[in-house]
Parts: sequence; C-alpha cells; structure tokens
Amino acid sequence: MSILIVTDAWRPQVNGVALTLERLAQTLGQMGTQTAFLTPNDFRTVPMPSYPEIRLSLATSNMVARRIDEMQPERIHIATEGPLGVLARKICIARKIAFTTSYHTRFPEFIRARVPIPESWSYRWLRNFHNAGKGVLVATPSMGAELATRGFRNIRLWSRGVDTRLFHPSQRKEMGLPRPIFLNVGRVAVEKNLPAFLGLDLPGSKVVVGDGPDLQRLKAKYPDVHFLGTRRGTELSQIYASADVFVFPSKTDTFGNVILEALASGCPVAAYPVTGPLDIIGEGHGGVLSADLREAALAATSVARACARERAMAYDWHECARQFLQFSTSVCSASEQTISALQRAH
Repeated sequence: MSILIVTDAWRPQVNGVALTLERLAQTLGQMGTQTAFLTPNDFRTVPMPSYPEIRLSLATSNMVARRIDEMQPERIHIATEGPLGVLARKICIARKIAFTTSYHTRFPEFIRARVPIPESWSYRWLRNFHNAGKGVLVATPSMGAELATRGFRNIRLWSRGVDTRLFHPSQRKEMGLPRPIFLNVGRVAVEKNLPAFLGLDLPGSKVVVGDGPDLQRLKAKYPDVHFLGTRRGTELSQIYASADVFVFPSKTDTFGNVILEALASGCPVAAYPVTGPLDIIGEGHGGVLSADLREAALAATSVARACARERAMAYDWHECARQFLQFSTSVCSASEQTISALQRAH
C-alpha cells in the first residue's frame, strides 16, 4: 500500500507534528507500506507573519493536483490545516477521493494569542475542514471528547510513541548547575505559556531548550534562566536525563511529545491538568499535575525516576503506526472509486 501524507509542518521545523510524521513513515516502511509526503519543501514559500520560522507554501490547486497525480497514492492523509492541507482537501472533494485528517494543533488558541479572532470562528472553520474527510485522528481520549462536543465527527484515537533507546536514564550527567534542575523543551512561542514556568519561585536552576519568536524577549526578561537553544539527538537526550523535573506549562497542546521524551529519560513531569498531560500522566503516573504549577514542580522532585521511565514504556511507535494504518485502510476502503482510477480520469 502507498499513502500520501500532506503536511504544512516539515523540516527544518522542529515540532511534534514533523517528528511524529517522520517517525510514522519510518515505521510504516518497516511494515511494508510506502509513504510519500507533500510538504512546503516542494514549493516556494514565504515566512508566516509573527512566526518566520514557519514557512507557508505558495502552491496552487493545479500544482498540488499535479503532484498527487505523479505520486499515484492509494490513500491520502491530510495532517495539517495550512495552505497545502486546504488545497489537498479541495482536490479530494472535487475528485470524490476519500481522505483522512488528523488534529495536531489547537489553531483557534494559537491564532487568538496573536490576533483578536474569536475561537468560535476558528473552530467552526476547523469543524468543516475535518468533517469533509472520512475521519479525524486525535492523539488522546480527552482531545477526542472535546472535539466531539464541538461537532467534529468520526473521531478515532491515534496514540504516539517515543524512542526509549535514545531517551534513556543512562544519559544522565552533571550539568554544572545548582540542583534541582527544572527543564522545558519546545518552541519558545506565546502559545507555549513559558512565563508561567519562568516566573515561578523555584530553587536550583531553570533550563529552556528550543528556539522561537519569543526567545530574545524571554531571555531579556528572565536573565537567570539558562536558554540553550535547539538541541537534538544524544545531546538532547543527555539534557533530559540530567534534569530533575520537566515542567510543561502549555495549556493548548493536543499531546506533548516532549512529555514522553522526558519520561523515557527518567525525568518526572510537572504540568497543568489539561489535555495531553492528563492523558499521559493521569493520576500520578510519572509526574504531578496541579492548577498550581509551582506546587506540581516541587512535588515532582519526589517522584521516582523509575516510575517516569516505566510510564514512557507504554508508548510504542509500532502501535502508533498500526493504529494509523488500520484507520486509513478501514475508512477509505469503501470509497466509490479508487484514487488511482480517479487520477487516470484526470
């Protein structure tokens, strides 16, 4: 089987969507399924206003349709609601091609943090976008329940995985900083709610790994915080394993891949009781949840690192790929015509 994944989030972006899709493709390949991508790297792009690290594609319907015709996929999955996702959806609807989607980002909250657009307007648009497909994949039960109350249909669970060999407690080392070390990894952007962590009165040291549009502003505002910029691979895994608590202040993430990376490294997590942390940590599985983030961070210093590691072991990339493949196959197999037949007609 061959699957085309359309995504506006791709390299060189460093985020959970790109990471998930890349690892998904690798695992699907091991399972005998070919995966192709339609990404901004295939077209001219412009920087996104207020967030230049994200590039927006300057593609047209004809350009995207031509690429789909060239690839001849048996299944199409639209992963994002950006310019490429919108064009691919339009083409699939026009040609009566069955497609699936996934919900990775709380765009209404993302947009509302930057411009005064009511979240209800954005959710109405997103509901129409996803309900046109055969089904929408979500990472957690709580996210699925929330979308269902907003009128989204055909919601299916699509879990996540973590590389437990790369992210491992054995990578722990001394960082030369006063302990306890409280760590955050992710985009340095307004939607991540970093000031809720950086402004806490905590002992020891605060460390932030990542880049983004708010980096310089936050560095100037919080001079005592250690901002390390982007880190990858073994260097990143060493930082995770060497921290004492991973603090996740975001209230808008749909999952939080970085939570799994921290847990796999034996680093307990402190977070708000919201979608993502609630589903992963729940009632004290490797971390502490509280509406008082300082309380959660301090309490997490007493969580056994072995418990954090054990929780991460429940998340497997092979199971993630199996769920994706099963969903894509089951909901699209009953389409009126195959994609290849429709493409030949065009």
